[in-house]
Order: sequence, then structure tokens, then C-alpha cells
Amino acid sequence: MENKTHFHFMLFENIGHIRYALFTLGFVLYCVIIILNVLIILAICLERTLHQPMYILISFMSINSLYGTAAFFPRVMSDLLSDTHTISPEACLIQSFVIYSYLANEFATLMLMAFDRFVAICKPLQYHNIVTLTVLTVLISIHWTFQMLCLAIFALLTSRLTMCGNKLWKVYCHNYEIVKLSCANSLIINVWGFFMVIITAVIPLCLIIYSYVKILIICQKSSSQFRSKAYQTCIPHIVILLNFSIAIICEITLSRIVNLEMPTGLSVFISLEFLVVPPILNPLVYALNFTDIRKKIICSIKVSR
Repeated sequence: MENKTHFHFMLFENIGHIRYALFTLGFVLYCVIIILNVLIILAICLERTLHQPMYILISFMSINSLYGTAAFFPRVMSDLLSDTHTISPEACLIQSFVIYSYLANEFATLMLMAFDRFVAICKPLQYHNIVTLTVLTVLISIHWTFQMLCLAIFALLTSRLTMCGNKLWKVYCHNYEIVKLSCANSLIINVWGFFMVIITAVIPLCLIIYSYVKILIICQKSSSQFRSKAYQTCIPHIVILLNFSIAIICEITLSRIVNLEMPTGLSVFISLEFLVVPPILNPLVYALNFTDIRKKIICSIKVSR
């Protein structure tokens, strides 16, 4: 990036003593996120009976939550206590890369969860032959490698832009906000960004919807007992999917589609919802709805005492 050596986070300017309250809130939220997700990961890793595809995906989602929030909370808490709110272009691109890959991983995990439930409910006799740990590992590895490569190209294209501004109106580095500061032609980056949205969000979301529609059709033709059991295993995933999808739609709408005059606090909350709520909501939903996970967590807490 030429012309500008640092970016400035403008939303941290002139926030006065409220910064200490926001720091405390951020610190508490981050601690809660770490504790809840580590408990989920440990419960699944330590209990051999939970070494099954669905539980492995749940643990992967918790790992991804820790990965994504690690790029946001330490940095934003540091900025809240600092008198200077600048970030180097390299650090900004890295933060943007991690947050974008967190989003892609979340959609991919939700897609694999929908696939797991689709096979379990629609093809129960073939489930253990189709959904294996090996198949799951291969699918996750292929997706991780492909999306990391695509995001690396995205970051490389952005790094080559000539900057005509350095003021970011976000509390974290957002690739589109960086591109908007460029005075060079950003058509290629915009096209690549659109491609990334298609492969990391739109396609997984379509496959997820297809899976749950097929599950719904099967359930309508089945007994009430079968239907109840199917709904019980699918509803937690659907709740998490809806929350995450709505958060992403709000963030995209706020950043790209509309230019609404709204209170700064509300704007910041909407832009951060996908980074704060899912990492807390996900482990709570799974701990409350999956008895095996809940029992193992309670048992581990009792042993630690």
C-alpha cells in the first residue's frame, strides 16, 4: 500500500471515560467466550464417546470462534486504553484476513452440520458409511486450503492498492473499508470480493437450505416420534444458522448497500454482532441441547473442584 503508512480508527476518537466501561465489557465478554468454548472443546476431546462427526464439527466451531475473536478482542481492548489508534497496513490486512476466514469457516461448518443431519435423517442406514471422520477431515482440509488461498489472493490484491486516505470508520480492519480508501481502480478487487461472497457464503447457504428442506419433507412423511427426534437434533443448528446469517446480512447491508444515518453505537453493535454473539451463543446452545456434552462439562467442573 502506497502513500499511507498507517490507518487510523476514527471511532475511538473522543470517547472519553466511557472507554473504561467498554474495555471492561470487552474483557468480560472475551473471558466468557474463551471459557465457554474451551469447555466445549475439552468435553468433546476428553470423552471418547463424543468422537463422532457431529461432535467433532461442534468442537471445530468452538475452535473457529476462538480463532476469530483472537483477531478482534485483544486489538480493540488495546485501542480502548491507548491514546493512539493507528494500525500498520500489514497488521490491518492480517486482522481482516483472520476475520474473513473465520466467517468462511463458520459457514463451511454449518454446511457440514446440515450435510451430517441430512444423511442421518434421510439415509440413516448409510450414515456410518458416508459420514466418517476421514471424510470429514478431507472435506474440512479441502475447504480450509481453498478458502485460505482465495483470501490470500484477496489480501495480496488489496496490498497493491494506492491509498488516498487512511481513516477507517470501523473498530476493526474491514477489507471493503480499506478498498474504499483507494484512489486506484478497484474493479478487480470488487469482482474477486463478489466471487468470495458467492463461494464462502451464498453456495454454503444454498446447500444448507436444501438439506433442511429435504429433512423437513422427510419428517412430514414420518411418524411423530421420528419427527420429534429429528427436530430436536436440527433446531440447535438452525438457531445458530439464523443468528449468524442475520448478523452477516446486517453487516453487509451496513457496509455496502445502504448509507443510513444511525447512531454510532448502534452502527458499531450491528457491525460487531457476528464477532460477539455467535461465539457466546453457539456453546450455550450446544451445551443446553446436547445431553452428552452438558454431562461431560458438569462432570469436568465437579472434578476440578
